[in-house]
Amino acid sequence: MDIGSLFGLNGRIALITGGSRGIGKMFVEGLLAAGCARVYISARKVDQMQETIAEFGEDKVIGIPADLSQMDGMIALADEMAKREEKLDILINNAGAAWGQPYLEFNEAGWHRTMDLNVKTPFFLTQKLHDLLVAGGKGDHPAKVIHVSSIDGQRINPWETYAYQASKAAVIQLTRRMAARLIQDNIIVSSIAPGAFASEMNKAAKSAPDASAAMIPAKRIGTAEDMAAAAIYLCSRAGDYVVGDTLTVDGGVVNASLPNIFNDPAG
Repeated sequence: MDIGSLFGLNGRIALITGGSRGIGKMFVEGLLAAGCARVYISARKVDQMQETIAEFGEDKVIGIPADLSQMDGMIALADEMAKREEKLDILINNAGAAWGQPYLEFNEAGWHRTMDLNVKTPFFLTQKLHDLLVAGGKGDHPAKVIHVSSIDGQRINPWETYAYQASKAAVIQLTRRMAARLIQDNIIVSSIAPGAFASEMNKAAKSAPDASAAMIPAKRIGTAEDMAAAAIYLCSRAGDYVVGDTLTVDGGVVNASLPNIFNDPAG
């Protein structure tokens, strides 16, 4: 087996939503390292997007400003991609939102924003990019769509982020259903469920990594390499037989955490 061709992404075209910072930026770095010819990123904040472009090089990273919370923004992004490229090999639906508020105060605006951006946007943006993805899947490899879910869609957390946790569980199920349809067009859909990674979305891991690490079986928070490796695996030939599944990248929080036993007579 040739490891380079197994995990390489030479010449491929990718789009990463929310790619200017945090986990999205980790994906950018990983896909470029694996050989992607061009990585497009979308974001609402143009200044952050320009900083990421400057860091990696405007010949490799191309920014398209977009507000993906609105259908007009999704259509505009898809139209712009169609003007620039004849195909799309990789789409990573990473843009998302979180909203925390006590149960009795939780408002409708926060609910709608979170559910729309986390669930509606991955579905409809993928739909709008369908023709480009079909073209990407006509070569010697399938096109890939990765939804970014979360371990908060696999188990509850202590925070009152009701819509966020519900939305991420929905993304995991949406991944399965979309995978069943899009495999017919040689487009493989899967998802990644990150745990604690330093980002604006996970302020606890960013501001207090040691405290976060203490609650993780692996005793550390995730690194850019951990997240990049997961994306490279799923986007490359190595991940071609992984369809509709969710790859949990969390240091063991979901699947290797021992329960706390209180009042154990043997203790």
